[in-house]
Amino acid sequence: MDTRPMRADARRNYERLLTTARTAFMENGTNASLDDIARRAGVGSGTLYRHFPTRDALLHAVLRERIDGLLSHADELLSAPDPEAGLGLWLRTYLAGAATPRGTATVIIEAMSAEWADTGLGAAAAAICDALGRLLDRAQRAGTVRAEIDPRDLLRITNAIGVASERTSDPGAYADRMLTLLFDGLRAA
Repeated sequence: MDTRPMRADARRNYERLLTTARTAFMENGTNASLDDIARRAGVGSGTLYRHFPTRDALLHAVLRERIDGLLSHADELLSAPDPEAGLGLWLRTYLAGAATPRGTATVIIEAMSAEWADTGLGAAAAAICDALGRLLDRAQRAGTVRAEIDPRDLLRITNAIGVASERTSDPGAYADRMLTLLFDGLRAA
């Protein structure tokens, strides 16, 4: 792997591609045209692919800051006084982030599969699942959440809520309502 710093023009192209991709993904969802992103950034497709060899690499770069924030938030919530409330707050924060750009929840579901393990998005999905697992384990040890719940299943269900909420007129309200129902089923008897 090349560890040399980028030339100034390459750094500018990289940043312009990221900024343009963020806008395009927000406007058109995660399936936005990569050729259109390159054109709007004022670079050729070859430049885009030199920086981001796959759509997944570009998506990971666009979502990296949000993912890092989500992982930090999970660490903070590990010391919340109420483990179940901490888990619920994190899932709500996760879903709010997965709501934009449209298609993010679907991408994370796909990235959880074995064939994505060696990709940036696969590593991000694994880190998200691990963070969720720590919060879930804490709530389970406190006796507030059923012991048989698996973090991967919970993440898939949460992403399914995200996918479904994309198709409603008020995604935030729908996701909140579905998470409330989900937590009713998660609680220990």
